[in-house]
Amino acid sequence: MSELPINWLNVELSDVAQIIRGVTYKREQSTDSPSEGALPVLRATNITGAALTLDELVYVPSENISNEQILRPGDVVIASSSGSKEIVGKAGAFVGGGFVGSFGAFCTGLRPSAFLSPAYFGYYFQTRTYRKSVSELSAGSNINNLKTGDLASQNFPLPPAPEQTRIVAKLEELLSDLDAGVAELKAAQKKLAQYRQSLLKAAVEGALTAAWRTQHQPTETGAQLLQRILQERRARWEARQLAKFAEQGKTPPKDWQKKYPEPVQPDASGLPQLPQGWVWATIDQIAQVGTGVTPLRSKSAYFNEGTIPWVTSGALNSEAVASATELVTELALKECRLELYPVGSLLVAMYGEGKTRGKCSELRIPATINQAIAAIVLEPAAQSCKAYLKAFLLDSYEKMRAQASGGVQPNLNLQIVKAIALPLPPCSEQAEITQLLDGQFDQISQQQIAVQVSLQQSTAQRQNILRAAFSGQLVPQDPHDEPASALLERIRAERAARDAVKKPRGRKAQEAA
Repeated sequence: MSELPINWLNVELSDVAQIIRGVTYKREQSTDSPSEGALPVLRATNITGAALTLDELVYVPSENISNEQILRPGDVVIASSSGSKEIVGKAGAFVGGGFVGSFGAFCTGLRPSAFLSPAYFGYYFQTRTYRKSVSELSAGSNINNLKTGDLASQNFPLPPAPEQTRIVAKLEELLSDLDAGVAELKAAQKKLAQYRQSLLKAAVEGALTAAWRTQHQPTETGAQLLQRILQERRARWEARQLAKFAEQGKTPPKDWQKKYPEPVQPDASGLPQLPQGWVWATIDQIAQVGTGVTPLRSKSAYFNEGTIPWVTSGALNSEAVASATELVTELALKECRLELYPVGSLLVAMYGEGKTRGKCSELRIPATINQAIAAIVLEPAAQSCKAYLKAFLLDSYEKMRAQASGGVQPNLNLQIVKAIALPLPPCSEQAEITQLLDGQFDQISQQQIAVQVSLQQSTAQRQNILRAAFSGQLVPQDPHDEPASALLERIRAERAARDAVKKPRGRKAQEAA
């Protein structure tokens, strides 16, 4: 931290704030909905990095929560333990608003002194200086932790009380304008995403090419295309079966063709009418659908010095997979019966954390996958349908999530993916759809990049303003202000008085001893 003005002090957080532990409770004591005798408890997910959100709360019996742990306006809640280093140290200021509740054991509360400006105190935890310092402190093999002692010893720049007021007023003036601009940028970002989704919807419903369709008669309809794909699909199966018989030196048995596994047919009941020349098909009819496995991690020979990409569902949050965070060995490929899927395979996340389930991506490298992913490899006759099918899967994200089955964490499965019905246009119309989408998506992408650059600039500007505020450069100093040293003495006296109330005295102290 740069040198502070003469009337300021560089103190520790524990000098100016009370550190409060989070509420502990057993899982069976908590509920996800309000109940009599219970109070809401915030978790790390309720910390946005500037404020606290009051959604997806946990409710805990009130007897588990002390009066000291009830949040008060001005309190700052910090995520002190998480599986993600990015989350540890995130802080949110509590502004009140009628909420009565507390925060959980994986969080730590900081209650600023009554002599400290709560707004000034809260703003400090938005600075890059604080985040960098805390990030360096958090450590752990599987879970990152921020120890109470380390948090207590964090530096805090303490200006005179009147200057705190001036700093807050200037911050609110500057940041309110900046925040208004950021809100507009995020609104534009949301509109671009909505427009992109509306294009996908129009594409797979036929609206995008409605005018084009009136002027172009296909040489092959969607139904004829599907029939051609199905005929080739069966011919390929028969060729493989004959090759197996020949390899084994066997004569094909009578009616062996009847063992052909017919693909899942689309359930036409309830499906909307399609544009002329289109037909309903299932993914199973036009592609082979498979999955993968997770090799036994305790067997190091499956992962050590691996050279084959192994993709997990988290990678599908991007619409293209060009690399893998983990590699497996040839031994894993053989012993675990992992399928090596080719470039161009479409991947669908069948389950995963948060919003991952239902995401679609395209392989840009040959790779294996885990059991949380369905791989869609188009039949040779259907290869031209890949771009259109990807657009359909991207449009179907919410529908696929709704089709998932299961209890606490609903999942998709191969049967559900195979049975997904898609509207299949003629090849010529698919090509037109792809061309129109590509052109529009390029424009959207350029606008999204411009918005993202502006957001990054706003973030940098915000940090510059905060850095100036907490180094004494945002507002001029007033030599008539009472120095921070006098303020610190009052804060210490306040803390001594509070501690004295907590400690029993006289006869009660002797009895306690």
